[in-house]
Amino acid sequence: MAFLKEPPYTHGSTGGSAVVLVNLGTPDAPTRSAVRRYLKQFLSDPRVVEIPRLVWWFILNLIILPFRSGKSARKYASIWTREGSPLKVNTQQQALLLRAALGERGHGNVTVAMAMRYGSPSLPDVLARLKADGCERVAILPAYPQYSGTTTGSIYDAVFAHYKQIRNVPELRFVRNYHDHEGYIEALQASILAHWDAHGRPDKLVLSFHGVPKRTLLLGDPYHCECLKTARLLAAKLKLAPEQYVVTFQSRFGKAEWLQPYTAPTVQQLARDGARRVDVICPGFTSDCLETLEEIAMEVRHDFMAAGGKEFHYIPCLNDTPAWIAAMAEIAEQHMIGWPTMMAQPQRDALKKAGETARAAALKLGAEN
Repeated sequence: MAFLKEPPYTHGSTGGSAVVLVNLGTPDAPTRSAVRRYLKQFLSDPRVVEIPRLVWWFILNLIILPFRSGKSARKYASIWTREGSPLKVNTQQQALLLRAALGERGHGNVTVAMAMRYGSPSLPDVLARLKADGCERVAILPAYPQYSGTTTGSIYDAVFAHYKQIRNVPELRFVRNYHDHEGYIEALQASILAHWDAHGRPDKLVLSFHGVPKRTLLLGDPYHCECLKTARLLAAKLKLAPEQYVVTFQSRFGKAEWLQPYTAPTVQQLARDGARRVDVICPGFTSDCLETLEEIAMEVRHDFMAAGGKEFHYIPCLNDTPAWIAAMAEIAEQHMIGWPTMMAQPQRDALKKAGETARAAALKLGAEN
């Protein structure tokens, strides 16, 4: 087997450390061709679709891509911003602010990079760039709080496949999940309470997680259990009684049974049962994206109102909220224990000032959006 060429090495140089924030991915543009390329890469992953490859090749290339790409492109166009895909913009801001937060905690010589599992910037390209820059330690931080083989497991596959080509592999650490991390739960709590302080409380809070086929649960995937634990911990923080919230699963695909209850039918039934207002939050997504901004905030809103509901509130993802950036920094820091990342006090003061500047820039960008 031929390995990729190693970058030049200078004796005596100090290798750096890196945190790679990895999100699912997004098309490069809200066009049929761009969406088709993205969907082909995404849906070709055997972690995502566990159907015999030959059968799935015909379904994907002869049915799904020709007919679904245009419809999906129109959906992406409905949420696209001047800066591009909301998921990409939000993840970029998170990476920028995470670097500043780590600096304020005293971690120097730590690069924070953003990568996508599907689309660009691709995870292999980002890992190659970090190696060229001399990073000898890499921590992989998935944007998925709950582990699933379809998401976090797929990231592992991509990382291992890349380093299979590398002769001198850096030290690797992986964040497997943080579904019950106190900082993550508290960030969700703060987001919900801030919304309720501004808009009042709903008849029912809906915690909508991304769906996966029920078969994955039966085969041992822990995703369903981790979603329920997140919901329990969050409800406890909010002091909610069981009848005040409901856990649902969205984004079904195909005819197989997926995790239930399904989000859209649930909110329709809530409206028919007399709920005037529901609030929906998607704890499994740390950045707003097509599945939150279009599927929930548009489609599910329409379903609720059409069924007789009067008021629908979508509570945004954590995005670049200060509580979430602080939680991400704590999660990353816990996985860098033992790495030589701490710096002297003068450097810490300089990075703190740079962090304040970065936050101000991010807030300005958010206001412009």
